[in-house]
Amino acid sequence: MRRLIPTIAALAWLGACGGEPPAQEPTVDPAQQQAARADSVQLALAQFDSTVCDTVTWATETEALERGSLVFRISCAKCHGDGGRGNGNFVHQGDTLRPPSFLTTDWKYAEDRHGLQRAIYTGSALDMPYWGLVGLKYRDLDAVSRYILDFLRLNYTEPATTP
Repeated sequence: MRRLIPTIAALAWLGACGGEPPAQEPTVDPAQQQAARADSVQLALAQFDSTVCDTVTWATETEALERGSLVFRISCAKCHGDGGRGNGNFVHQGDTLRPPSFLTTDWKYAEDRHGLQRAIYTGSALDMPYWGLVGLKYRDLDAVSRYILDFLRLNYTEPATTP
């Protein structure tokens, strides 16, 4: 009898593990998903205050660039690439993203620090995450914008072409 009880308990436990297959994840209508993202972008735009970044202070510019480098590696490099060339090869919903390069002469935020900060904070309805809504603090926003504009862009050299 003592052996029968553990056997019955084991069989009952194994039987409980079977049963119905796990429920499938519901499919998301792309139009609904884009509408939800657009709503989040509008929410982020309403919350964004570029003047807060103007109040951020750093002990040294090196401190700001080091912090910006860290934020860039964590949040930006997977899509924009390590050097900001837009070559991160991040795959989203089966497509390889092709974000803009920060290094082209005609990049729209090349001379617009507040515009860049707003774009990072609010994201886009297409693929750019709305980093401000997911917790990127203004100090990190200031740091990463400095890193992009004051380090990556200023230290970029065209790769040598081979004949």
